[in-house]
Amino acid sequence: MESPSGLRAGPLPQGASNFTRRGGQCYRLLGMELTCSRCHQAVQPGACFCPVCGLPQLVYSAETAPEADQPTRWNEAVRDAGTIVWKPALRSALALAIPAGVLCSFFSPLGILGFLLMPVASAWVVSLYTRAQRPPWITVSAGARIGLVTGIVGGWFAAATTAVTLYAMRFWFHQGKIFDNLWENSVSHQVSQWTAMGADNQSIDWFKSLLLSPEGRAASFLCGMALLTTALLLFSIAGGALGARMQVKKHRPEA
Repeated sequence: MESPSGLRAGPLPQGASNFTRRGGQCYRLLGMELTCSRCHQAVQPGACFCPVCGLPQLVYSAETAPEADQPTRWNEAVRDAGTIVWKPALRSALALAIPAGVLCSFFSPLGILGFLLMPVASAWVVSLYTRAQRPPWITVSAGARIGLVTGIVGGWFAAATTAVTLYAMRFWFHQGKIFDNLWENSVSHQVSQWTAMGADNQSIDWFKSLLLSPEGRAASFLCGMALLTTALLLFSIAGGALGARMQVKKHRPEA
């Protein structure tokens, strides 16, 4: 902590010579490089937070900070940028993850481009959350956790939308024959590839009968849903971390 005389308090490292002791305290000159007590990375003198892990840095200057501004200064430094206030974060995540998940389903008109909606939604959630905090500061790990929650919500709605759409098209609109033909063509194409690779005919017939059975179709559908949810989750985590990184550059705390 910075003393009233303009010196910064800190532990005395071994072999250090540019340090002085006053009244039993060890003070470090402001011009020297400071390190974070958690991650030991370099911290700019006067910075409120560590730029790597977000740990609050206690800074006090009796010469430059008016007495009336001290409570506000200390209140800003107390909040850990790595801690998430989940109530506003969940509110933003639900508002953006639900429509993104619906548009990322198997039968979405956007197709594979729908996967790009999930990282965008996660980055947007992080942006909304950060702007509501004081100070507006967040770590990359906290952004990734918000992205994880956004991905869970979005992936669940994507899977639910796919299941409801498939059920409606098969039983309500009586279009099940279309999906059956598509699946049979896909299995036939796979069997042709196995035959060209010289696989055993008995094994090929067994796998073909398995894939065309109701159990095989259900298992294939569940595997596809699991892959869809996992992909959306990974995209969402990456989007949240990237959004937090962008917020770090945009809202870097001032000294």
